[in-house]
Amino acid sequence: MTGPSADLIARFSAIVGARHALTEASDIAPFLIETRGLYHGKTSLVLKPGSTEEVSAILKLASETGTPVVPASGRTGHVGGAVPREAGTDIVLSMERMTAIRKVDASGNFMVVDGGVILADVHKAAAEVDRLFPLSLGSEGSARIGGNLATNAGGTAVLAYGNMRNLCLGLEVVLPTGEIWDGLRSLKKDNTGYDLRDLFIGAEGTLGIITGAVLKLFPRPKGHQVAFAAVSSPEQALALFNLFGNRCGAALTGFELMAEMAFAFTVKHTDGARNPLSGSYPWYTLIDISTFDNQDSADRMITAALEEAFEKGIVEDAVIAKSEAEIAELWHMRETMSEAQKPEGGSIKHDVSVPVSSVPAFLHEADAAVMRAVAGARICAFGHIGDGNIHYNISQPEGADKAAFLARWGEVNEIVHAIVLAHGGSISAEHGIGRLKRDELARIRQPIEIEMMQRIKKAFDPAGIMNPDKVLKA
Repeated sequence: MTGPSADLIARFSAIVGARHALTEASDIAPFLIETRGLYHGKTSLVLKPGSTEEVSAILKLASETGTPVVPASGRTGHVGGAVPREAGTDIVLSMERMTAIRKVDASGNFMVVDGGVILADVHKAAAEVDRLFPLSLGSEGSARIGGNLATNAGGTAVLAYGNMRNLCLGLEVVLPTGEIWDGLRSLKKDNTGYDLRDLFIGAEGTLGIITGAVLKLFPRPKGHQVAFAAVSSPEQALALFNLFGNRCGAALTGFELMAEMAFAFTVKHTDGARNPLSGSYPWYTLIDISTFDNQDSADRMITAALEEAFEKGIVEDAVIAKSEAEIAELWHMRETMSEAQKPEGGSIKHDVSVPVSSVPAFLHEADAAVMRAVAGARICAFGHIGDGNIHYNISQPEGADKAAFLARWGEVNEIVHAIVLAHGGSISAEHGIGRLKRDELARIRQPIEIEMMQRIKKAFDPAGIMNPDKVLKA
């Protein structure tokens, strides 16, 4: 197979206008890689439509000519889901021009946005009407809503608000045939047939392109407080989580767990990061409380819970933020934790989830198995203990050859994922399947599940043009 002809490139380019059709190698280059550098694709054309109608025209032409299309959102993913294939047959459709916030309804608690709106801009628009959109990610300054929906992103507030599937009321989607489905409904209850919305959320652009969305908004908390607490083990972290859950209920909006090495790398390599405690400990937790009456209630709630934790011997040391600036500093350390591993060399990463009660056992078993396989491996586990989502990242041994270490990615994945599955967990908690986990998905899911997915794919994308070889093998 070859890429699109010069004539076909001209036809696609005419839809968006020459200035929004990239053909120069230097302009295309950013669209050919993903954040971890595992995939390097090839394409002769990147299109930047400015409207749903232009997306429709592109997909209609692609369907008629059998041209594979790879949707690109903020390109912050980690599994190769937005990278074109190496053969150069695919074209890329970037959503970066579709950034309109179409409507904000504070009384109805919803917002209608284009699929290319940056997540941070959604936060700002919500704040302007005294509302909250709770999805929070380290990449929120560049991640776009369409990609967040396509991967069913979770983030740090899943504990209280759920993931993107829970935060979306309706969608506008362009199907591979170019047909437009207007499902931009703001209803919280609608039991009229199949929930088509849920087919596209988490589908990673394999069934269509999300061009618009109705997002849920929430009242902004009046009180907000964060504590940073050290514990001796994952078991104590789980005990602390349960204590806060019992005392604070829905006010507990975040509970993060961080291994000592992951935190040490963050302090070492992140500008302005520091250990707020007087010493080093095996594990750290970040606890976020939000209340809807006043700041005093948040302060009192987090203080009382910590006092009980100290009395029960659960916590080794702790500090409560003294200002919003300190809250931001503490969260910044957590959000830059993955990035802080880069200066330490190669890193083999896992985005997994297990039942919350199984988190300690998973961590112990995975640590032992990885250390047996890779002597000197530096394990940087961190994540959302409240929903069992652990980013189980492994930095190369000191002095090791980076390429040789990364060549063991599949071997180490197999070790860790086997333990995840033994605990009834998932090999992809919030980053998606993409290409990285596609073949493994086919091995671990029931044959009937894969068959049903393939039937859905064929029904929506009979020409097989939508993000081929992602999630399912083309």
